[in-house]
Amino acid sequence: MTTPLATLDIQAPIATLSLNRPDARNALSTPMLAELRARVDELQARPDVTVAVITGAGKAFCAGMDLKAVLDNNELAHQLLVSLADLTLAIRALPQVTLAKVNGAAIGGGCGLATVADLCVTHADSKMGFPEVDLGVCPAVVAPWLVRKIGAGRARAVLLRGGLMSGTQAQAIGIADHVVPTLAELDGFVAAMAQRLSAGGPEALRATKSLLNTIDGSLDREIVRRGAQLSASVLATPEAQQRLRAKMG
Repeated sequence: MTTPLATLDIQAPIATLSLNRPDARNALSTPMLAELRARVDELQARPDVTVAVITGAGKAFCAGMDLKAVLDNNELAHQLLVSLADLTLAIRALPQVTLAKVNGAAIGGGCGLATVADLCVTHADSKMGFPEVDLGVCPAVVAPWLVRKIGAGRARAVLLRGGLMSGTQAQAIGIADHVVPTLAELDGFVAAMAQRLSAGGPEALRATKSLLNTIDGSLDREIVRRGAQLSASVLATPEAQQRLRAKMG
C-alpha cells in the first residue's frame, strides 16, 4: 500500500493537513503537490471545519522544492513551480482560518507555505528563510505572499539577502506570528490556539478572511502564476543548474 504524501485529519471544527514525506524533509515534489492540492480541495468542501492546521511529518516542516527532481529537467521544474503557485492560491482561498505549525525547517517554498497561511507559529530554534538567490534561483512564487505578510521593504531585504534565520528572528520581522521557546511546547500551544480560533463565529471568520483577501490582493492569481513562469526561466539557466549541482554534491 502506497504511503500518502499528504494527509488530512478532520476533528471538526479543526482539521490538520500534514506534508507526509519525512524521509525527504517534506521536500515538494510534483506528486506531493498534487496530493496536497487534493486535500486542500477536500477542505474547501467542509463547512464544518473552521480552522485548518498545516504542518509537516517528522522533524521538518518543509525543505522546499525537491532540487534533485528538477536538476536538468526544465519541464518538470516548470510543472512543479506552477503546481506550487496554484497550491498557494488554493490555500489562501480556503474559507477556514489556516494556521501553519512550523515544527522544523521551513525553507524556500516551504517557508512560502508558512507565509501563505493566515497565522504562523514556530519554536525559537526552527530554521526558516528563503535561500533561493544563494542557489541561483528566483523566489518569484513566494515573493507576493511574503510582501503581503511583512511588507515590501522587509521582504526586499529578506529575499535579496537569502540565507536562513531562526524562529526567533522570523518572529522579529513578522514571518512568524508566535514563537514558543522549545519544540516540546509547540503542540500544546498550537492546539490551544486552534481551539481559541475555532470558538469564533464560523460565518464571521469566513467573511472576515474573504474581506482581508480582497483588501490585500490575495485573490490576484496572475502575479503568482507569472512568478512561477519567471522562476522556471531562471531555474533553467546554466548558472542555476551549476549552483544546484554543487549543492547536490
